Amino acid sequence: MDAAKPSSELVRSLTDEHVLRAFLRHRRLTRAELATLTGISKPTAGESVRRLTERGLVVDTGERTPGGRGRGRVGSYYALTPDAGTALAVSIAPEGVGAERVDAYGQVLARAERTVSRPARPTDVATALRAALADLGPAAPGTPRLAVVSAADPVHRSTGRLIHLPDAPFLVGELDPVGILTPHVTGPVVVDNDVNWAAQAERAHGAAEGLDHFAYLHLGEGLGCAIVTDGEVRRGHHGIAGEIAHLVTTGPAGEAIPFIEVFGRLGLRRDASTAIDVARLLAAATPPGPVRDAVVAAVDGVLAAIVALGDPELVVVGGSWGPALVEAIRTASARSRRPVPVRAADLTDEPSLAGARDHALASLRAAIVATAHQPPPPTQTH
Repeated sequence: MDAAKPSSELVRSLTDEHVLRAFLRHRRLTRAELATLTGISKPTAGESVRRLTERGLVVDTGERTPGGRGRGRVGSYYALTPDAGTALAVSIAPEGVGAERVDAYGQVLARAERTVSRPARPTDVATALRAALADLGPAAPGTPRLAVVSAADPVHRSTGRLIHLPDAPFLVGELDPVGILTPHVTGPVVVDNDVNWAAQAERAHGAAEGLDHFAYLHLGEGLGCAIVTDGEVRRGHHGIAGEIAHLVTTGPAGEAIPFIEVFGRLGLRRDASTAIDVARLLAAATPPGPVRDAVVAAVDGVLAAIVALGDPELVVVGGSWGPALVEAIRTASARSRRPVPVRAADLTDEPSLAGARDHALASLRAAIVATAHQPPPPTQTH
């Protein structure tokens, strides 16, 4: 029995998808270049370009190849239409709120930042976020298709709301980024914890590049961990897996206490806050001595729990003070019953925003490509 042949509509939509993906990799192409890149015939590439142009997805740039006098026919350059779509990448962090508008090539078209006072209240953060969005201005035609948010707080996986947990050092109260951003985009708003985004950025571009099983330990003003297994970040039932502040570890006197309490006992917290004073910690724990030994022992206890539960092939240490102690942490971990390689994070410049931006770009491109499988708009008759 002969296999059923695909319909002509399916063949056309798959061809158009193939062509759109080529335009997402190259800012401009002739039909001949498209045929070479995609492996489809020149007539088929030309027909696809015609369909995509009629649908407003591709446009003739007005640029032409050199032609005549033995150099062949003049070719027209085509490109994605300028209003194919953009996306928002947003960071909500102790150092402030940042918002970016990116295009389908990953170029940041506009960026805006607003500071946030401490302790951060939901109304203050919401005001800063709205102001940053307004500051972006008309960086590109049309409304952004979607938004991706990185938040330095636990995120409820089903609602996208930021959750206030005991001893959380940044936000006091709950915040609804989805509600704030929805009026500014035509599509979905995705919110996740900053440590999860940083882990994904390290997997794409950094110390864990290509790895499917690793842990990302964030040691900064706050404490966090992302567990990646089978290439996916594990978020748990509520979305707050990896909140390690209350994980029981070794205290300065050898007692079992919550991880966050270690820094209180050592006098390494900010005044009237559970946030770790990074400058004070680096000054006290960078040189060899009892403070360093106590911090490393506490981190080693946390690593032992992560290895026992997550079974990673690598632990990446990031944050504002973790990499400075990575050698001591590695040495301590090597003496454990289940030693795992420990590396400092490669990405130090806004790794969480980099992860959110990557996801925004991938989602934007997927949304653009998906239009190839949508029915064409009805023909206008007069």
